[in-house]
Amino acid sequence: MNPQQVADLIRSGLPDADIQVESPDNTHFAARVVAPEFAGLKRIARHQLIYRALGEPMVREIHALSIDALSPEEWAARRSS
Repeated sequence: MNPQQVADLIRSGLPDADIQVESPDNTHFAARVVAPEFAGLKRIARHQLIYRALGEPMVREIHALSIDALSPEEWAARRSS
């Protein structure tokens, strides 16, 4: 599994998200997901939405996933600081 495939899976569950996925080895991934669906949700609920979108590959093909899940407002605030 490569970063684009991971991004595509996440996008299938969060179609309005801005997604960036990186991986040095195609088993350890870092994802930044900015989605309007995250507004008002706690971190665990955001991660659960991402894990649900990833489905079975999260168990079989992705060894580790670091997630930065932000609402568009949080992302804009981070970028302006």
